[in-house]
Amino acid sequence: MPVHRFADMTWEEVRDADRDASVAILPVGAVEAHGPHLPLGTDVVIAQAMARSCAERLDAAGCTVFVLPPVWYTAAAFASGFPGTIDVEGATVTTLVRHIARALGRQGVRTLAVANAHLDPAHLRALHDAVDTAEAGPGGAARVVFVDLTRRAVAEQLTEEFRTGACHAGRFEGSVVLAEEPGLFRGDLAAGLEPNPSSLSVAIDEGKLTFEEAGGPRAYFGWPADATAEEGHETVRVLGALLADAVLRATGVDP
Repeated sequence: MPVHRFADMTWEEVRDADRDASVAILPVGAVEAHGPHLPLGTDVVIAQAMARSCAERLDAAGCTVFVLPPVWYTAAAFASGFPGTIDVEGATVTTLVRHIARALGRQGVRTLAVANAHLDPAHLRALHDAVDTAEAGPGGAARVVFVDLTRRAVAEQLTEEFRTGACHAGRFEGSVVLAEEPGLFRGDLAAGLEPNPSSLSVAIDEGKLTFEEAGGPRAYFGWPADATAEEGHETVRVLGALLADAVLRATGVDP
């Protein structure tokens, strides 16, 4: 079955596309500070790569896949003290995802999969709320499938740095940017950055509310100098598989 870039299609092509076992994938990320070496749009770079990888896997499983344009703006309170960060209320994101699911459902798309690697707590709550309200809401909304990367069973399938919780603008995210958009990776700056092993997950558990409070005065955590494109390609493969398998389970197919 085909993979479609939704925004590149005409309305008649959408009308005529096969709706059987159809899935739309929505990349979601933030515009926020990612250290001195990664772009503000890092999370969207990762989400789009995750969406592509997921789409390839779902295509192989016989699904018709629509890859939607990304959502660039979401809750990003942890990074709100840094220039360039655009922080919006989580409720706005919940409403937007719910309305997208409703609009797709009316057109016969059965499942909306959210490709996401932005881990701000307010953002994650917003996506969980979107899952709950879209499934329960009126209007024949598409089911929303979302993989929370902070859940232990999921995190254990990702990289060693990710599992430490010190993974914002570090090796994990830098490697994906190197693999997907190498021109956006400021390698000379990354090479000069000292490791920052401060764990964001521990800081969140302790009630910290910002990168500064969590021990990230330059908006990075982890080991940015160790990023490699090879790790990035493998991370994208795993992220896509996690989301695709969640979609297949939600639709009653054994991954």
